[in-house]
Amino acid sequence: LQISGYLNLLANTIDNFTHGLAVAASFLVSRKVGFLTTMAILLHEIPHEVGDFAILLRAGFDRWSAAKMQLSTALGGVLGASFAICAQSPKGAGETVAWILPFTSGGFLYIALVNVVPDLLEEKNPWNSLQQILLLCTGITVMVLLSLT
Repeated sequence: LQISGYLNLLANTIDNFTHGLAVAASFLVSRKVGFLTTMAILLHEIPHEVGDFAILLRAGFDRWSAAKMQLSTALGGVLGASFAICAQSPKGAGETVAWILPFTSGGFLYIALVNVVPDLLEEKNPWNSLQQILLLCTGITVMVLLSLT
């Protein structure tokens, strides 16, 4: 098995840990924020997990082993949520959320910018660049609209 498969599993576990942190902290804020965060992470995770599964297959895992390993990385999310709940301050959820949500949001923004911006800068076709920027703006607009409801 190639080392890239194991590195992917480690990265996926850390990613799921931050997702668990974000979901639990969001529910500490309110039910609405919790459900919105959960939906956003689910929409992100579905294609992400399919891609990770393909990486594991390329790294030499068989289908059953790759599926089991992907499922085991999901425990990172449970650990992240447990950590967020256990880190809750006796003074209230506000102090916990004050550091968890900015930490996880910053991580998500960093990953998005590190992965998306270089590809945009290397794109030779202006129509493809415009499509990507429009879709990025559409995503931001959806987030703003959801936050207003």
